[in-house]
Amino acid sequence: MFEGQLNSRLLLCVFVSSLGASFQNGYNIGVINSPQATIETWIAQVIAERQGIAQADVPATTITFIWSGIVAIYCVGGMMGAVSTKFVAETFGRKGGLLFSNVLVVIAALLLGFAKPVKVFEMLLIGRLVIGIYCGLNAGLCPMYLNEISPVSIRGAIGSVFQLILTIAIMVAQIMSMEWFMGTEALWPYLLAFILVPGIIQCALLPFCAESPRYLFITKELETETTETLTWLRDSEDVEEEVQGLRAERDALQEMEVVTLKDMFQISVLRKPLIISCVVMMSQQFSGINAVMYFSTHIFNEASLSMSESQLATLGMGTINVLMTVVSLVLVEMAGRRVLLFIGYAGMCGTTVLLTICLIYVDAELWVAYFTILLVIIFVVFFATGPGSIPWFLVAEMFGQSARSTATSVAVLVNWTCNFIVAIGFLPLQNVLGSYVFVIFVILLAIFAAYVFFQVPETKGRTIEEVTALFT
Repeated sequence: MFEGQLNSRLLLCVFVSSLGASFQNGYNIGVINSPQATIETWIAQVIAERQGIAQADVPATTITFIWSGIVAIYCVGGMMGAVSTKFVAETFGRKGGLLFSNVLVVIAALLLGFAKPVKVFEMLLIGRLVIGIYCGLNAGLCPMYLNEISPVSIRGAIGSVFQLILTIAIMVAQIMSMEWFMGTEALWPYLLAFILVPGIIQCALLPFCAESPRYLFITKELETETTETLTWLRDSEDVEEEVQGLRAERDALQEMEVVTLKDMFQISVLRKPLIISCVVMMSQQFSGINAVMYFSTHIFNEASLSMSESQLATLGMGTINVLMTVVSLVLVEMAGRRVLLFIGYAGMCGTTVLLTICLIYVDAELWVAYFTILLVIIFVVFFATGPGSIPWFLVAEMFGQSARSTATSVAVLVNWTCNFIVAIGFLPLQNVLGSYVFVIFVILLAIFAAYVFFQVPETKGRTIEEVTALFT
């Protein structure tokens, strides 16, 4: 399907850029799940030593509050990073921004790795904040970069690689955080500090990758360098058509005023795709997927499974997520973005209805607990079919160069804000609503499926100019 369009140079750029951005994002989502009880015990020990009391006297509510903060502050960092996407993308370039942001990885790894030796659990909070800033920034930079180096015909498939690497990272984190691997009392600091490894690999390989041709041509006005970069990326001398397309886009942009954030909301041709971008990003997080990813082991425990069974079920869920994301690489160029988004949200909605019923009656029969695992896996299958990957590159497909970085900043900010709301609010809501907490997601998923069906345009196979013309 991709013959003649993929080559080793393009694959190198895709892999290296995704390794830092999406791998780090996925790893930091998945790594915090399994060792929760071990880290909570250590936090209680630190508080008990500070206050001179018995560990058993440390209030459970205090530990829950601190742990919720450790989980959720990652999303706060993501919001901060998302806001800076436009500045970094336009100042340092897409490739340059991805490279220099690894300074944040080093800082975060030191904070997370040395928190236990110095007995300061607050370092976990700061470390998670810093790596969150990195991931929020790169969640905007990487899809933008992938979009701008990809041939139009396989743009969706390459854009989906961001989500594929993310799901692989979640699975790697789930394996590494198992009790029999690194999720132990002695090794969990190294588990959290492992983020330094992909950071080092990216810093070593990224200098060998190309900068975005669109950034070089339109932002930096380097026509010769752009032609050389496209020739290198395509492994072909036949790039004149792409250069002509960039020249036409640049000429059109020169007749426009600089697009500001205010313009994004006031100009109708920009406002509508921005609203669609934000709703699609919102739907990805409010679908309930991160409630499952952050707290899957906890959910399976509630379904009467043992801790080891819960961790294995979580690992199985991560494996299925990876496999289905691979399938979506092909589906996204065959079926299209809009169709896969609708099927994903509609399927997740129906599955969540059944999951809610099972969690209510989980104590009735043992088979209900195992059926719960199956439903969670089906939920993940529908998510990976489209909602997992498409929102990340759909934003870049709907905006021209002048508005893309601003739109990406806004959309990624919305994504991380919703991520934070789910992370901080799921467990408290579950404590209040019990198994009925997933009813909230049922309602939201039904709304999102309807919105996609009636409002989201199809961008498959269309150039940026053709897509933006849909909103004129």
